[in-house]
Amino acid sequence: MTTDHLIPPDVRNLYQVREWRNATGVLATACPVEWNDIVEVLRAFRLLRSEILTAGGGLSPISRQVNGAFKKRGWVEKKFATKIVVDATEYSSPTHLVDCFKGRVALELEWNNKDPFFDRDLSNFRLLFDLRAIDVGVVLTRAFDRPIDKTYVERPEAAK
Repeated sequence: MTTDHLIPPDVRNLYQVREWRNATGVLATACPVEWNDIVEVLRAFRLLRSEILTAGGGLSPISRQVNGAFKKRGWVEKKFATKIVVDATEYSSPTHLVDCFKGRVALELEWNNKDPFFDRDLSNFRLLFDLRAIDVGVVLTRAFDRPIDKTYVERPEAAK
């Protein structure tokens, strides 16, 4: 049984959602403020042709748009200071920087995701979950099986 029925229909119609181990249920019940933030950011997001066509290098306009929306809602970049102790010997085990973090929810935005980055994000979420630092990890990424030229919109002033 999944809990993806908790995803509002308007959001489900705009996005392809993959849920693992009832993550939506955890978000909606244990982290309702963060869940609301995610839903509202997804509702407000618009994929703009001008942002798709912008050359790479650094954060893309899409990443800046999404990360900025989360930042306005109190989400922050976060690097967790973790360590492992074996027989009184301490080993530093720093985590990868999480793009957006609030409460007990970690969120990564990987617009042009590559397998190594996806694996890194999932491993990082697994470690942070096992260490009881987060309850849920969310990855927002582009669905490559949807034609991008049919999913964008453009700001009216850019069309002139």
